[in-house]
Amino acid sequence: MPIPEIIQPEFIRVDENMRLRKYAGNCAFALDWYQDEETFMMVDGQYHPYDFDRLYRMYEFLEKRGEVYFIEYRDDNIMSWIPIGAVSFWQSDMPIVIGKPEFRGRGIGEKVVLALVERGKELGFNDIEVADIYDYNLPSIRMFEKCGFLPVGKTEKGHRYRRYI
Repeated sequence: MPIPEIIQPEFIRVDENMRLRKYAGNCAFALDWYQDEETFMMVDGQYHPYDFDRLYRMYEFLEKRGEVYFIEYRDDNIMSWIPIGAVSFWQSDMPIVIGKPEFRGRGIGEKVVLALVERGKELGFNDIEVADIYDYNLPSIRMFEKCGFLPVGKTEKGHRYRRYI
């Protein structure tokens, strides 16, 4: 159960070529993301590749805390939606990963975060936090700050960020 007494939508439209699809227990396709050293360093700060069991437990853990979505991009060549990343969302955190490296640096994270800020408005949140962004993860810092988040406290490896809605 994601957020108590809140029904999570099956999809959130981000733009004409991108949407968020509700996690429904299937995450095997994401295993490659958590084998990639660059991705892993941004997510966990050290390289310990996931196996399927660890991956599944991570998504199940996140689902107990909030809403979990896969970021999907419409590929017109195959006339289908392909998963390229994932994001979890609740008032006190919003972990996001663009799992496919070829989609990084294209503004996708910003669009996803802003769509979830709108979701927070719909839910009546006054603010949204990101629990921890590592100080060396400059792309995430820049992206969240561009979306209006500001550092509000030090963590062991970085800072907590908040955006008022």
